[in-house]
Amino acid sequence: MRRGGHEGTSERLVNRTVERYGVWLRSTVVLLCGALGLVWADAADVPLALALLAPAVLACGVRLWALRRPLPLPLAVLWTLDAAVVLLMGLSQPVLDGEGGNAMVEVAVGISVIAFQFEWATRPVAGAALAGAGVVACVLGDVFSSSEHDLDVVPLVRMLIQVGLARAGYLIVRARARAADRSAAVRAALRREADVAAARRATEREYLATLHDTASATLLMVSQGDSRDWSWLPPRARQDLEALSAMPGFETGSVDLAALLGCVPEGEGQARVRLTTHIEGPLTMPSGPGLAIFNGVREAVTNVSRHAGVREAELRAWREEGNGVVVELSDAGKGFDPDSVPVRRRGISGSIIGRMRAVEGTAAIISRPGAGTRVRWRWHDRGGVPQAHDQDRVPQAHDRGRVPQAHGHGRVPPAGDGAGQATEVRGPAAGQATEVLGPAAGQVTEVPGPAARIRAEHTAAVRFIRGQLLIGAQLVALLICLVWQFTISLRRLVAHQDVYHPAWPQTAAFVCLVAVAAAGGASLLRGRRIPPGVRGWCLGSVLAVSAVSAYTLPPHHATGPADWAFGVVGWHALFLLADLRVRWYAAFLGAHIGINAAAVVGHGAPAAAEAAVLGIATVGSCGLQFAIGALMTHLLRDTAPAAGSAAAREEELRTRERIHEHLQSDHKERYRALTATTVPLLVGLGHGVLSPHDEEVRLRCGVEGARMRRLFAEGDAVADPLLNELRACVEVAEHQGVTVSLAVRGQPGEVPVEMRRELIDPVAVTLGRTRSAARVTVVWTPSAVRVSAVGVDCADDCTEAAAVPSQRRAADPQVSVVRTRRGESMWAEASWSRPASPEVALP
Repeated sequence: MRRGGHEGTSERLVNRTVERYGVWLRSTVVLLCGALGLVWADAADVPLALALLAPAVLACGVRLWALRRPLPLPLAVLWTLDAAVVLLMGLSQPVLDGEGGNAMVEVAVGISVIAFQFEWATRPVAGAALAGAGVVACVLGDVFSSSEHDLDVVPLVRMLIQVGLARAGYLIVRARARAADRSAAVRAALRREADVAAARRATEREYLATLHDTASATLLMVSQGDSRDWSWLPPRARQDLEALSAMPGFETGSVDLAALLGCVPEGEGQARVRLTTHIEGPLTMPSGPGLAIFNGVREAVTNVSRHAGVREAELRAWREEGNGVVVELSDAGKGFDPDSVPVRRRGISGSIIGRMRAVEGTAAIISRPGAGTRVRWRWHDRGGVPQAHDQDRVPQAHDRGRVPQAHGHGRVPPAGDGAGQATEVRGPAAGQATEVLGPAAGQVTEVPGPAARIRAEHTAAVRFIRGQLLIGAQLVALLICLVWQFTISLRRLVAHQDVYHPAWPQTAAFVCLVAVAAAGGASLLRGRRIPPGVRGWCLGSVLAVSAVSAYTLPPHHATGPADWAFGVVGWHALFLLADLRVRWYAAFLGAHIGINAAAVVGHGAPAAAEAAVLGIATVGSCGLQFAIGALMTHLLRDTAPAAGSAAAREEELRTRERIHEHLQSDHKERYRALTATTVPLLVGLGHGVLSPHDEEVRLRCGVEGARMRRLFAEGDAVADPLLNELRACVEVAEHQGVTVSLAVRGQPGEVPVEMRRELIDPVAVTLGRTRSAARVTVVWTPSAVRVSAVGVDCADDCTEAAAVPSQRRAADPQVSVVRTRRGESMWAEASWSRPASPEVALP
């Protein structure tokens, strides 16, 4: 199928195949006919004939060589070579002279102009022009070889008919190839969408299972406060964050770096470093670079505690022009001499510089003895998702509580506590800043399919393409049969009735061939294969026609103008045997030629010149038919599997790209909805900055737990997804001891998933921060959907908590949120005006 002006797989391979066969057919015929013409020629004419035929053969050799090794020749040069071949063959006719010369030129030029329609199939104007050159060559040959300089019009008409049939045959086969490409594309698109849907469902299940078993369970346990010993929480939170950040697409989510930097641990006891912070927030950025900077700052603070000799440091963060973020940690400690740092110490190179290389950021360390140390992180949003190469990984064997990031094939782990470890280097050169920028690597999502399914699809594609090409081949053969029989053969039969002895068997044979075409064509036009019984009867009838025509025709008229059957019998057999291997067709042509040769030899062995004429006629008729039969077999046996394989490969790539595109979109949407609030909680709990004993922390965990449960319910196959997701949030609140009543008014309808998220999030926040009782109401109207929640005994900063989603994602303008607080009660309502379109009409 043509996509945007490009050929489909089957059409492209068909064009390539017919072009190669056209060159081989023409070159072979020119060589054979030239050799037979020299046999016919007088000895005195051989040098001049060689002078004309040798360049023609050489030009054919150049075209054959170009098939193996494409030559840097313009198309105009190739066209000129082809035109020269037919002109030289035509000019050789007066040199060879006589019946043999005329037959040789007619066959060679006639088959050449047929082959031109295949060689130049994609350029019909060039093919038509070469056919015109063939006509000119025949005219010149007739004029120069005839003493009266008259012109034989019959061969020219026959040649034009053959050219028209060749072009029509190519168009029929190409049309079937295009039909195969179109149908295959439709079926492939359906399979592709099914594969994409299956991959998305599998990834969704994996994502939700991971989230359910890790972060969701941890946050809900904290929100319920059902543990007195929270020693398990920090490592569990770090493990949850590790599992979350290892999932593809994590780095596409957004976090507030200012909130993360507020969770940087200062240490305890004598190891505590008092941080003076100057953070110009919010600093929203992708979660991958955000965590890289956070972990780098944490490592740098640990180094201040161990090696700087001071217990104070200043942490500054701001946004610079060009959508960049800069973080700087400085201390007035003793600094260091980088030349004295052992190579095996990898704290700075791995934990700070290595991480920033992985996310396409830079890290600069400025330090010298006695002058303190300054570490600066800089990251710019370049409009792409940072990835990491395997070779950019900087492993830290001593890390604990790792937070790896998913970057293609490798991950860059952060530094851990470093308890009991040796000192780390702060910079490579005293008094100098070192900046390191790492390249990005593209992330590849492998979606291998089951081998059995792939083989089955390939087999089905090959069978379908082969069926389409077979129909086209049989239609071409049937068209040639009918046109040839009712034009050339019928004219010969009527004009030479006085030659046949007797005449009625010839007429009966003609009618028999018409019956064969009708019987086989009836099955073909109904879209069925010719039944074996019908095929056998038809083949027997065609061989009988060959025998009747040969033995009721005088031997000196064999293959001549009076022999109407010799050229048309082979086309009928090709129509009947097109779906079988070419050896069956070769066997039939051998039997056909043997019958006619036996009829000629039965009346006496022909002379050399007569044998040459018979050979030329045989090449012109049966040789062309065999070449077309071999071409059809090649199309069915070789081109169809190649087209199926190529189409399967192209479709596999398109499927992989489509799956990758959708998965990346899905990941981005999921993490955009969670990372802005979930990641700071897990970071704070994992590093002891946030305490589970704090009621505010527990309420925040409850809100995040409700949001995750709503996400889990998002993919359920239910009649009312909005109500199903609301009930998931209600269940979380009830597990926390809140009494919730749920009321629904109106007739439910369809709400897009993006709108459901915006409608339910204010309710989830209100329920998560309610201590005693709440009421949730859903109101459906023909033009709008309203979801409201009233929380009694609600936490003081409920309004601020509910506003978090609007910071991480701009709400849809069709969704409006209103929040009101009265005393300890909080009321929040989200409404969406449904567009009046069939897609969202009420059921």
